[in-house]
Amino acid sequence: MSSLTSELIERRNKNIPQGPFNTTTAFIKRANGACMTDVDGKTYIDFAGGIGVNNVGHSHPKVVRAIADQAEAYIHTCFHVAMYEPYVDLAEKLNALAPGGFDKMTMFANSGAEAVENAVKVARYATKRTGIICFENAFHGRTQMAMSLTGKVKPYKFNFGPFVPEIYRMPYAYCYRCPFNLKYPSCDTACADHLEDFFIGNVAPENTAAVIAEPIQGEGGFITPPPEYFPKLKKICEKYEIPLIIDEIQAGAGRTGKFFAIEHWGIEPDIITLAKSFAGGMPLSAVTGRSDLMDKPHVGGLGGTYGGNPVSCAAALAVLDILIKDDLLAKAEALGRVLLDRFTKLAGQFEIIGDVRGKGPMLGMELVKDRETREPAADEAKKLVQLCYEKGLIILSCGNFGNVIRTLMPFVISDEELERGLAILEDSFHELER
Repeated sequence: MSSLTSELIERRNKNIPQGPFNTTTAFIKRANGACMTDVDGKTYIDFAGGIGVNNVGHSHPKVVRAIADQAEAYIHTCFHVAMYEPYVDLAEKLNALAPGGFDKMTMFANSGAEAVENAVKVARYATKRTGIICFENAFHGRTQMAMSLTGKVKPYKFNFGPFVPEIYRMPYAYCYRCPFNLKYPSCDTACADHLEDFFIGNVAPENTAAVIAEPIQGEGGFITPPPEYFPKLKKICEKYEIPLIIDEIQAGAGRTGKFFAIEHWGIEPDIITLAKSFAGGMPLSAVTGRSDLMDKPHVGGLGGTYGGNPVSCAAALAVLDILIKDDLLAKAEALGRVLLDRFTKLAGQFEIIGDVRGKGPMLGMELVKDRETREPAADEAKKLVQLCYEKGLIILSCGNFGNVIRTLMPFVISDEELERGLAILEDSFHELER
């Protein structure tokens, strides 16, 4: 570690609280595409993507140009004071992209957690009910409602209570560690049917304002449900007229090869939340939903000073063009196929890899000490991340046990960069075995 990095770390520790955790000790000076270079001149291949924010790559020229052009025209007026076209343009595009043959409306906020808060507000207001059903292993953010919905206690919820009331948590479709001790497909997706039983002892459907779920659980470990899960869940929600909120904050904006991950299951959510890669690194989130729900809250009941900032909206419009018009979604699908093939081969090589799962380039490898007992290999996952970092690859772990290695690299990654990153990952697995 250079004296410059050491000095910056010292200044960071003196002036910034310990709460905001740092995965690496790197201080980045510049980043482009799928690589980042630190203040010491060391370049890293980025498999973390700013925690799923850089699907179109660092400083994509079209995003940079859109930001510069908009900033030169005006940076902020507050949409509640003086409206502007980029907000309307972006809302129209999201309404058209979101699944569902019904009229939709969109509002914008700043972060994923803020989108979740507003989605819950809309559902509660529209239904006049209070209960919210969420899931084990879920992550929905760090604000009060979002943190209450999040499943993992440490570090996200520890000592931050009391939490928001009327939150009810049920098991998710974690096939590798089935909470019902069943096996797919003979289980007949009992985890989805369980919602009917859940109403009996936890919250009545007449008191349930919404069910909120991630299509693929992100921080929870890239947990991917079987094909029947969401169609069953949606059918039960429709039976009791309960809105289904799909949290696409990490899985959306092409991360699974489709713009919305829920498209893989062919259902039409009532409300969708979106953030992270949606605006190419600019702070922006969206809540898109059925017009009959979204338009219920009274005038002034939704919003915020910075929500839908024009510079962020301009960046998001550029991202949509890159993903759809420039066909980066096709690149994402192809990237996913390469990663799945390589991870499957790695699982054949290394006993520590107990499960490979995900969709498109949103893939995770769950590490275990023993494939029979499936004891989580959390320390080994942490060591693997550090070994990769030392060799020039930034990659992240996740999961309630901290034992899942996940991939969130930009879709613009070159074949050479991808191969180099995967070689580092494989080499680090070998070193882990020694």
